[in-house]
Amino acid sequence: MRRALMLSAATLLAATVLPVEVARVPTYTEGIVFDNQGNGYFSHGGMISRIAPGGQVSVWAKTGAPNGHKILADGTHLVCDARQHAVLRLDARGNVIGKAASECNGRPLRAPNDLALDAHGGFYFTDPGGSRERPRGTLHYTDSAGGTHLVDEGLFFPNGLVVRPGGRSLLVAESLYNRILEYELLAPGKVGWRRVFADLPRKGPGQIDNQPDGIALDEEGNLYVAHYGMRQVQVLDPAGRLVRSLPAGNLTASNVAFGGPGRGQLL
Repeated sequence: MRRALMLSAATLLAATVLPVEVARVPTYTEGIVFDNQGNGYFSHGGMISRIAPGGQVSVWAKTGAPNGHKILADGTHLVCDARQHAVLRLDARGNVIGKAASECNGRPLRAPNDLALDAHGGFYFTDPGGSRERPRGTLHYTDSAGGTHLVDEGLFFPNGLVVRPGGRSLLVAESLYNRILEYELLAPGKVGWRRVFADLPRKGPGQIDNQPDGIALDEEGNLYVAHYGMRQVQVLDPAGRLVRSLPAGNLTASNVAFGGPGRGQLL
């Protein structure tokens, strides 16, 4: 069984950290996100469940194959769905109300994986497609008018991503190269240089793989990386240096997000 696990962010960089289980479901979990009311949402199987602040878990939506998930300021949810080959729009009740992105330059999307909002009303998203066989994954941007543009291609399973503070650059997990990429952001959807922000630790005894998956930033700019197959969350400082490896409590840790009181917990 896969588990959604929570860590206390207040002492993540200073003390011993032990993961605490907050929910259990029979399928692989992904796409954790929190709304302004403190509800958490996570994808598993063909559905999205909601965790209320009191800990109650209920099915919120059924879409197909949901993955990455973000919530807009107006309460609209954006969900990457591999089976729908689209980034879906859902209302606050979990009803699908449209598609925010389904094609790029006239070609249908393959399997959108995760997304990151920017300050211009748009969002970046990854589409690894079949890039487990060869580097053919893509990075896209959907602008505030609804147009979707190609940002980069030839990636080896692009996965989690986040816009850095100030909007100056974008971080993207490239899973099958076990690294984090950084893109300079020149304008919405326009990038300059690309560099390797960090190469991550490789698997050791008792670990089955080393693939960076979902990522999140804390208020100090440290990057938290769910390291699939490692039973760890890697913590990188703003310069990309590894400063801590946290126990995830789950061998196949897939995603991370800050939530709880004051968004002071890492789930």
